[in-house]
Amino acid sequence: MAVRPPVCEFGAPMPDFTLPDPDGRMVALGDIAGPRGTLVMFICNHCPYVQAVIDRIQRDAADLQKLGIGVVAISANDIAEYPQDAPEQMKAEALKHGFSFPYLYDETQAVARAYGAECTPDFFGYNAKGELQYRGRLDASGRSPGDPDARRELYEAMAQVAETGQGPQDQIASIGCSIKWKA
Repeated sequence: MAVRPPVCEFGAPMPDFTLPDPDGRMVALGDIAGPRGTLVMFICNHCPYVQAVIDRIQRDAADLQKLGIGVVAISANDIAEYPQDAPEQMKAEALKHGFSFPYLYDETQAVARAYGAECTPDFFGYNAKGELQYRGRLDASGRSPGDPDARRELYEAMAQVAETGQGPQDQIASIGCSIKWKA
């Protein structure tokens, strides 16, 4: 079932976290926060909405990292019900797509709840002060990839954040599968 998260709550503070990568190495927000902003993405392996744009996510993440934006992806799905989202598969997914950012596992789902994440993909873009400036979509893609020349909404918004510290006022919410919460 498709879920649309709420639009950006400008200025909301970035919740801190420390989570393991698929190899068990602990990664803290401070390890990945960028000097010009930070992008926190909630994704997973099995969601068709994520799979439709996973290569675009990597492309935009790499381009944003060049602008001084720190990037991290987090999976918070219940792996008892969705074993394809388990850390071993996360590692394979990151390698397959050449992730330039850490892909972390939120086993307790506490970080996803702290951010108010609702779907995969769900994007949270913060300025250098840790204030939320973007909670929109990657681009016009849905369950299948959008036009190859689709406007890069996430990239443009975060480039603006890197430049000015503020995100665009007009944002279109992401759409995706609901996070698979534990019972």
